[in-house]
Amino acid sequence: MNLRNLITSIALAFTLTQTMTAQNAVSTDTQVMLNAYNALLDEDPRDPEILFRRAGEYYKLNDYVRAFDDVNNAITFLPADDADTRLQALALRANILMMQHKYEQAVADLDVLIQNNPDSYALLYERGTALYELGKYKEARTDFNQMLRLNPRSQEATIGLARVAVKENNLGVANELADRAVAYSPQAGFIYLRRASVRSLMGNDQGAVDDYITAISLDDGSTSRALGELVALSRTNYPVVIAGLTSAISKAPKNGMYYFIRAMIAQGHCNYLAAIADYDKIINENLDSYPGLNAALAECYYYLGRYDIALLNIDYAIGATPDNAQYYVMKSRIKRALDDNEAALEAAEKALEKSPELIEALVAKALAQIPLGQSADASVALSEAAMVEPENPEIAIYRGWILRDYRKQDKNATRAYERVLDMDFDFDNVRSLRGFALLALDRKDDGIKWMERVLDTANDYDGAVNYYAACLYSQAGLLDRAFRCMEASLEKGYANYHNWTRADEADLNCAPLRSDPRFKTILDSYSRLFK
Repeated sequence: MNLRNLITSIALAFTLTQTMTAQNAVSTDTQVMLNAYNALLDEDPRDPEILFRRAGEYYKLNDYVRAFDDVNNAITFLPADDADTRLQALALRANILMMQHKYEQAVADLDVLIQNNPDSYALLYERGTALYELGKYKEARTDFNQMLRLNPRSQEATIGLARVAVKENNLGVANELADRAVAYSPQAGFIYLRRASVRSLMGNDQGAVDDYITAISLDDGSTSRALGELVALSRTNYPVVIAGLTSAISKAPKNGMYYFIRAMIAQGHCNYLAAIADYDKIINENLDSYPGLNAALAECYYYLGRYDIALLNIDYAIGATPDNAQYYVMKSRIKRALDDNEAALEAAEKALEKSPELIEALVAKALAQIPLGQSADASVALSEAAMVEPENPEIAIYRGWILRDYRKQDKNATRAYERVLDMDFDFDNVRSLRGFALLALDRKDDGIKWMERVLDTANDYDGAVNYYAACLYSQAGLLDRAFRCMEASLEKGYANYHNWTRADEADLNCAPLRSDPRFKTILDSYSRLFK
């Protein structure tokens, strides 16, 4: 796999592990079908065949609530003598229930289906999986063994039995079964993902990492999922992921893919020096050639506060790929950090020429316009961004800040901050920025309680949570707490020197700490992260 394809897969992997997920887009053909079904059901809302078909369309869109309602109604209205359609509807309902993790209900439907078709491999697998999830391991084992009687080389059944063995603390059996499943088709990437799931269940993260890397190396369609699992695991056990990639590199020192994956994961954890070393290795030893490498270097150097080197790299990337809007966004950020706001605005506008609804470009444009005295235009840019991404709390915070501090529109600013509180995030998700909105609304105590809860519950795998805590506490005037969080963040490796020393937008920063002598002392004590 070349780096052009790999970078897309890694970007997807990072996207899939974020807290916000996009809804599936509805294709034109699907929408036409839904409209037709809607029209028919307007005429006869009790038509079981149309309800069943529409349920299937909703299921394919992952809209399980609507799918469940429709298939339930279809089953209710089906004639008593239409046994075949009833079984098909039960099968669909069982699938929907499985996707909703409603395993007890799914088993009830699957029992009926299997009574009518006791040798259905797919139904046995589905019921065995549901029973496993319910902790009914003996019953699950029965279904998986029946699958093996139907197909003695069934990988699904073998992995299912391995998972049951782990739960029953038969770890040796689990290992043997998982290895046997791999032996059936050792060149298929998916089976390494399945063995990795067993190894993770056993607490064998190193073995799981090895399997994910093997799946990636086979490059047979499993790459994106394997990368996603690797990225997710890095959030709970970063050292073992890096160690696994380092081991892979030692065995294949000329394979640029492994360096690139290690760099991207390090960069995602704010470990910019390690990422730079790997990107440089790829470039200097001609392991691959791709402008995205220079763009990644530009981002790393930007976050390390080394803006001149960042600019050289992003200019090279733009020169090689002039139509990439994200590269111009990066240039805008760098130029703004260099206090060249006119050039920052120009770069943001070029990004918007390439991609008119790119959120990052609209934000970059607004942030460049503020110091140029163009607050009205900045407010317009952020309004456009909010229309594209209405559930983005950072945009709402920026809008409130500009409306309050620059446009002197306190009522509109209040509505922007209140919008953050209405967004659909878990209460303790630090990236909801809820506490910052509460501070802006003069609800300081509530903002502090929110941050305390976040700190109590969040997995701060790279120090970002404590960075946000340092920002919020500093904005609230609680400097001692802020400095404790600053040290905790740096101890966890949060090496974003730009955010520590230069970020100044919208009170989402630690600017109040910078004039205190403790700030420089703490930052200097962690200089190894930046130099």
